[in-house]
Amino acid sequence: METFVVFFLSGLSYGLLLFMLSSGLTLIFSMMGVLNFAHASFYMLGAYFAYEITGYLGFFPALILSPILVGALGAAFERYSLRKVHAYGHVPELLITFGLSYVIVEVVRLYFGPSNVDYRVPELLSGPLFTVANVQGEGLRWLWGTGDAAICAPDSGNSCTQFPLYRGFMAIVALFMLGSLWLLLTRTRVGLIIQAALTHPDMAQALGHNVPRVMMGVFGGGCALAGLAGVIGGNAFVTEPNMAASLGAIIFVVVVVGGMGSLAGAFLASILIGLMQTFAVVVDVSIASVMQSMGSPVSFDHWAYPLLKISVSQMAPILPYLLLVLILIFRPKGLLGTREE
Repeated sequence: METFVVFFLSGLSYGLLLFMLSSGLTLIFSMMGVLNFAHASFYMLGAYFAYEITGYLGFFPALILSPILVGALGAAFERYSLRKVHAYGHVPELLITFGLSYVIVEVVRLYFGPSNVDYRVPELLSGPLFTVANVQGEGLRWLWGTGDAAICAPDSGNSCTQFPLYRGFMAIVALFMLGSLWLLLTRTRVGLIIQAALTHPDMAQALGHNVPRVMMGVFGGGCALAGLAGVIGGNAFVTEPNMAASLGAIIFVVVVVGGMGSLAGAFLASILIGLMQTFAVVVDVSIASVMQSMGSPVSFDHWAYPLLKISVSQMAPILPYLLLVLILIFRPKGLLGTREE
């Protein structure tokens, strides 16, 4: 039971990281109608900028400065490149962001090399946040830090599972970002102007608001959110030139499953996919094993047997994409989306 609790919390923290990454892409699409193929590359830039800044100033200054730098680069790209092709439709926008993603990857590989860099979790945030102990005769007990040595001793008969402190930090940052973004869009004048520029750009322009500048700020803000996810996720996983490709596909899955342009849908899809992938990794069950446990004869020389013996843990990497296919078949607008384009 204690393992289930820790895996559930780990899945939540991973899902919140996915939301931190996908929220910027969702914000950009909902405001500008642009699917930014270079979004995962801005995530990678956030991790590499944080690696460099951490070496000089430490992790916490990097947590602030790196997203600002990434957001500034994103705003500059929108102002001097993306805006030039905006009048020609969605295809040129897709192509220019697609080309930018390759340029960023190659520049990073040339400067930092092809291998991963030594970007680590800071010492202050390392170690366990709490320990879940399954104590005989008492049930579950929550212990701060590493727990009680007597309770978690190997010969005590109890089982203890630790939850990393950095995972908790990731979740707190993601929830703070979610709350700040919601307050910005719904409770401030800036959010009112952004929503007005989205729904009635001509009226917003007539009232004296610079709509192109608003769009530039939205694109830069979305890139900054990706950079923030890079700062948090780069040291939790790995920082190397292929990290954008490994996460680039999954964020589009999150956006489509949640609903194009829906922040609430992106949040729901991120949590769902985070939990799905976390639990699927440890489920070593296949159709063949279930049939055998039920007494059903399974022929080892049947043509379908290699497919039947594939376990859920082996399918974990493709489960989000299977979910994507099902969503596109049965609910093309996504879980909480309102439009199907």
